[in-house]
This record gives sequence, C-alpha cells and structure tokens, in this order.
Amino acid sequence: MTTIAYPPKPAPGDRIAIVSPSAGLPGLFPRPYELGLERLRRDYGLEPVEYPATRRMGSTPRERADDIHAAFADPDIKAVIASIGGDDQITVLPLLDRELIRANPKPFFGMSDNTNLLTFLYNTGIVGYHGATVMTALGRPVAMDPMTAESLRAALFTSGEYELGPAERWSDVDRDWADPATFDAEPETRPGTGWTWTNAADRVVEGHSWGGNLEILGWLLMADREIAHDLSAYDGGVLLLETSEELPGATEVFRTLRNMGERGLLQRFSALLMGRAKTWSFEHPNGPAEAARYATEQREAVLRAIHMYAPNTPIVFDVEFGHTDPQLVIPYGGLVRVDGPARRITVTY
Repeated sequence: MTTIAYPPKPAPGDRIAIVSPSAGLPGLFPRPYELGLERLRRDYGLEPVEYPATRRMGSTPRERADDIHAAFADPDIKAVIASIGGDDQITVLPLLDRELIRANPKPFFGMSDNTNLLTFLYNTGIVGYHGATVMTALGRPVAMDPMTAESLRAALFTSGEYELGPAERWSDVDRDWADPATFDAEPETRPGTGWTWTNAADRVVEGHSWGGNLEILGWLLMADREIAHDLSAYDGGVLLLETSEELPGATEVFRTLRNMGERGLLQRFSALLMGRAKTWSFEHPNGPAEAARYATEQREAVLRAIHMYAPNTPIVFDVEFGHTDPQLVIPYGGLVRVDGPARRITVTY
C-alpha cells in the first residue's frame, strides 16, 4: 500500500483553514457556523481562516479545489477543517493537485461527503481525521458534547493512543438551524445502548483505517475514483462505515456492501467498525419504534453481507462516529486496534 504518515500537529495559537469542499452552507446558516468558529478560538486557542468559497453556495468545483490548494500550500496554516458535508465533492477530486498536497501534509478534519477528500488523502499518503465539522460537532447548540470535545482536542494536539468509549447518552434528532430557538437548549438525548460485538470474543486486531460514509463510498466505486485497483492496499485494515441523514434503506445498504464484496473489498479488512445508525431526518421524523426498526434492519443487512463475503470478520456496531451525536474523531489511515476479549477500541492520533 501507499506509505501513509501522520502530518504535523497544530498547537494553540496556530492558524487553521476553514473550507467548504462540498456545500457552502455557512452562507445560509451562519449561526452554527459562527458558533463553531468561536469555539475553535475560545476553547482550542486556534485562529480560523476562511477561504473564498467557504460561505458561498453554488461555488464551482474549481473554486473549491482552489481553496483546498491554497489552504494546504500556505505554510502558516497548520490544519484544515471542513465546515460541513454535501453531495458533490466527488466533482472536486479530479481537480486536486496531489503533488502539491503531498508536499504540504496537514491534518484534515471532515466526514460525510468529505469521505471523498479523506480517501484522496489516504491515497496521497496522509492520515486524515473522520469527524468534527464546524457546523455540526463544533456548532452544537449551547455546548459541544463532552465526548466530542475531548476527542477533537486529543486528535488536534496529541499523537499517542486514545481509547474510545460508548456514549452514556446520544442523539440523532436534528433541529432547524434557521430557528433561533434551536440554539437556546442542547439537543435532547436518549440513553446509550453500548456497543455490540460480533465475531470478536478471541480476536485482537490492529490496522490502518479506511472507509467512511457508505453512500459516498458507493459513489466512488461507481466513478472508479480513489479506490485502489490493487486491493492488497487494504489488507489487514480496519473498515469504518456509517450512514447519513438520507437514511438509506436496508436493501440499499446490503446491495452496496454486496457490491463491495463482489469487488473483493470486504474480504481484505481485519475488522469492521459500524457507526451508530442515524434513524431520524426532517424528511423521515421516525418515532422510537420506527427508529429502532430502521436500526435493526440496517444491522441485519450488514450482518448478511459480511456473512456472505467475510464471515469471520470481527464487527463492532453502534460506535459513536458519523452522523449521530456525540461524534468521536477517528484517524483515517491511522492505526486502530480492536480488542475483542477486552471489548476495547483504541486509536492512535
């Protein structure tokens, strides 16, 4: 596989780039965005630097690629954080200058549609960080979730091992960013259910992580972008998968995983971490029973596909990363250890 390395870390007082490689939603919903910037300054001691397309809806792929290039090329910028996701970052990938970015490695934080850029960085030899977009994790009403805040601090400023843990309480119900009342109270949460382990009783595995949002990975596979043709690049890795607020059905989840199996991908990984399923959206405001049914059906779809192609792979369900809250930061391309007997997951930031 491509040799992959951790980029240098920022320190309090450093300048960090804020970019919108997908949608320019900060221009439509400034409140969570500016709240996130305030926390970067106040709580983390970092100085955010905006780029031309950051607040601009409808910016072209070229404009967004130019912002990414400018952020990585500037020696005074020590990290890059995405404002939010979207649905067309795949159009930016062909415009990126891989050699420019390889020559200026920096930590990049993003998730959802930013799976595109994370896979690009992986193939460029740079560890990225799955999680912590400005408008969601940092812009959470009233306060960041403590688990998210602690994980982000460790990922930003430290380089050692960090043990993940299940959330005592969590949420996946969104509120309207256009309504000022949204920011008067923290999101309502429900009791955590812990992690569910499968095929892991006697297994301890460690590998470089790869994956991200399942829908985006499906698009990358269709476009034949940033997926290694030599699948040995993924041998022994830890697969990260999670689904979005578009709530893909169990059939779609199964078919995407089945196609990954037919491609020969699923068989390569030493373990699978499945992010807690988001079960609510504005289009589908599921009640508790419907939400539980959705999560169960998704889990059954994942188990069915893995049983077909990689039946002995250890799986951990409901890990706190992805589109639910709290949102742990996972190093993308970094080391992840899955200890089945001890029921522990440790990442190296």
